[in-house]
Amino acid sequence: MPTVATIREATRADRDACYDICLRTGASGEDASGVYADPRLLGEVYVGPYLALPEGLGLVAVDDGGIAGYVLATADTRRFEAACEARWWPPLRERYPDPGPNPATPDERVRALVHRPLRAPEEVVRDHPAHLHIDLYPRLQGGGVGRALLERLSAALAEAGAPGVHLGVGRANQRAIGFYRHLGLSTLLGLEDTLYLGRALSP
Repeated sequence: MPTVATIREATRADRDACYDICLRTGASGEDASGVYADPRLLGEVYVGPYLALPEGLGLVAVDDGGIAGYVLATADTRRFEAACEARWWPPLRERYPDPGPNPATPDERVRALVHRPLRAPEEVVRDHPAHLHIDLYPRLQGGGVGRALLERLSAALAEAGAPGVHLGVGRANQRAIGFYRHLGLSTLLGLEDTLYLGRALSP
């Protein structure tokens, strides 16, 4: 029987649960808990600011086992990047030393992002200024929860005035790419390791 989940707005109190989901789906959709020495590192980069900063927003899916999925987003990527630079990255930079220009381990590669965050390409944000991240535990995958999260979040972004939304996904994560294409996202830009997919939002 498919898992039944309810969807609600994400709050700061959901941080630890969402950090765990991020880690356990952090290897191209597979469990990355054996990859990183610091289990909070991925969450600090890919989850934390969306829950802590007013420029972020999100939803969580909750079933009998607790929070089992999320979608996190911002309506304005450039504004969000500036907010992170002003208020989110500085304390993390004190906590996580810069590994330098040649990070060697998975932890070092994520720590490098703390010190040198990626900026979304201008050709992507020009027409798709919103962006999102979505992750689900396996028990919620394939049952329509991902679609429901994405559709509800897209409606919130459209209400906030965003004309389009994008996301980045590693080329190795073919399952996620197939999921996004099934939901109507198309390729906006292809880089060596990453695809940027997006779609227009209806006002």
